[in-house]
Amino acid sequence: MTNLRTLIFYATPEHDCSYLPDRQAVTLFVDPSLPVSDTLYTRLSQIGFRRSGQHYYRPKCHNCQACVPVRVPVWDFEWKRTHRRVLKANAHLTLQNRPVDFYPEHFDLYCRYIEARHRDGDMYPPSREQYDSFLLDARPGSFLMEFREHDAVVCVAVVDRLQDGLSAIYTFFSPDHPRNSLGTLAILHQIHQCQLFSLPYLYLGYWIEHSPKMAYKNRFTPLEYYINQEWRRKD
Repeated sequence: MTNLRTLIFYATPEHDCSYLPDRQAVTLFVDPSLPVSDTLYTRLSQIGFRRSGQHYYRPKCHNCQACVPVRVPVWDFEWKRTHRRVLKANAHLTLQNRPVDFYPEHFDLYCRYIEARHRDGDMYPPSREQYDSFLLDARPGSFLMEFREHDAVVCVAVVDRLQDGLSAIYTFFSPDHPRNSLGTLAILHQIHQCQLFSLPYLYLGYWIEHSPKMAYKNRFTPLEYYINQEWRRKD
């Protein structure tokens, strides 16, 4: 099934927004019983949808459009001095793309990450069931970018391959390396892999202007924003 017009969507009741206090959110989901081909997944990403496990969703909130889908046009990406410093600081790490599967050391790292950085979020406390459904219930084109420091895993990024790019699903990393900018490192390598695969875009999910958690996405320029049903760059 690849026709957007034939899709069935469901909207959730209003619930507390995960990013902006004192706001209510509504989420629009593609009918989970419907098959989503690579072509359809790509088209959904192009109109602002994201994937979480087997669910494809986007915000559809009343009187709020704060969540803006963003993507990096990788051929125009500006490699800044700060990016090169991050690469240099982590040059001793090894990177390997691995199949999506359960690896105990990945799960241990995920638990440490959630407990250290997201105690106030929906994913706390971390659990194996939640981890599996969120990150391991993936698509055939999904893969894990694994960064190691000697024998220890220090960063894992879950990545989907689309027909026109890569989609950064989620990244978790060691809280013991606060100065290594491991989240930035993962995005830089995803941009590089897009270029290696000749894919024009890296989809970064949603940017929210007044959410400090989302501010990092503005560090990757130029950035395209999906506003009023079209992708545009800010002046």
